[in-house]
Amino acid sequence: MLAVDVVLGVLGAGALWLATGVRVVQQFERGVVFRFGRVRSGIKQPGLTLLLPVADRLRKVNVQIITMPVPAQEGITRDNVTVRVDAVVYFRVEDPVLATVNVQNYTFAMSQVAQTSLRSIIGKSELDDLLTNREPLNQGLELMLDSPAIGWGIHIDRVEIKDVALPESMKRSMSRQAEAERERRARIITADGEFQASRKLSEAATIMSDTPAALQLRLLQTVVEVAAEKNSTLVLPFPVELLRFLDGMTPKPEAAPRRAAPKSTAASLPELEAEADAELEAEGLVIPEIEGLPAPELEAQPRDAGAKPEEA
Repeated sequence: MLAVDVVLGVLGAGALWLATGVRVVQQFERGVVFRFGRVRSGIKQPGLTLLLPVADRLRKVNVQIITMPVPAQEGITRDNVTVRVDAVVYFRVEDPVLATVNVQNYTFAMSQVAQTSLRSIIGKSELDDLLTNREPLNQGLELMLDSPAIGWGIHIDRVEIKDVALPESMKRSMSRQAEAERERRARIITADGEFQASRKLSEAATIMSDTPAALQLRLLQTVVEVAAEKNSTLVLPFPVELLRFLDGMTPKPEAAPRRAAPKSTAASLPELEAEADAELEAEGLVIPEIEGLPAPELEAQPRDAGAKPEEA
C-alpha cells in the first residue's frame, strides 16, 4: 500500500508539473518562448502549447493591425505657414521575435517615430499640398516610418494625414481668395454667354431683315408670353422697323389733280371775282354782301390786304 501511495503521489506531482507548463495561444496571437532567458527560434502557433515548467517563459505578441493616432504636430510649412497636422498609422507585427527582442515597447516607439516623421513632412511640403495633394505626402510618410520599422519586425500597412488646422487669419484669406476665384469664373461665364447670345441675335437679325414679317410675329409672340402672366399693364416697345413695314404695306392715295393756273394775270377784275365766287359756291361757301357798299365801290377798293381803309 505504501508503494502504491508513493507512485500515486509521484504521478500526481508529475501531472501538476505538466499542468503548470500548459499554455493557450489565441488565434490573433503568436508565442515567443524564452528558455532560461534565451529566445527559442520556433514561434508558438495558436492553440494549446506545452512548456517546460520553471525553464520556459512565454511572451504573447498580438499580430492584429493596430490603429495608432498620431497627436497633432505644429510646424511651419515650406511657404512659411504655421499649421497643426495630425495623422493615423495602421501597422502590425510581422516578426514577433524582432518586435519582442529588438525594441522594448514597439507601440511607443512607433508613436514617437510617427510624430517626428510627421513634423519632417510638414517642413518639407507646402500648404497647398497639405490641403489638396495628400497622397504623395502619405506615401512619403509611410516610407519614413518603414525604415526603422523593418528592423523591429513591424509592417506599416497604411499612413493617412487626418486633419490640417489653419490659423483664423489664413482661413479668412483663403475664403477671400476662393470668393474672388468664384467671382472671376462667374464673370467669364457671363461674358461668354453674352458673346454667344450676341452672335445668335446677329444671325436672327439677319434672318429678320430678309423677312420683315418675322419681326412682327416675334413681337406678337412676346405679347402672348407677357399676357400669360395676367398683368394689368403691358408696356410694349414699338420698333421703328415695324413702322417701316406697316408704312410699306399701306396703299398710298392717288395724287390730287392740280388746279389750272390762271390764264393771265392781266384779266379784268370782274372776271376774277366771278371765278372766285364760282369756286366758293362749288365748295359750299357763300360770302354775304356788305350793305351800304355799292359794287362799283368794291371794284374801286384796293387789292392789297395789308392796306388799311381810310377812316370815314
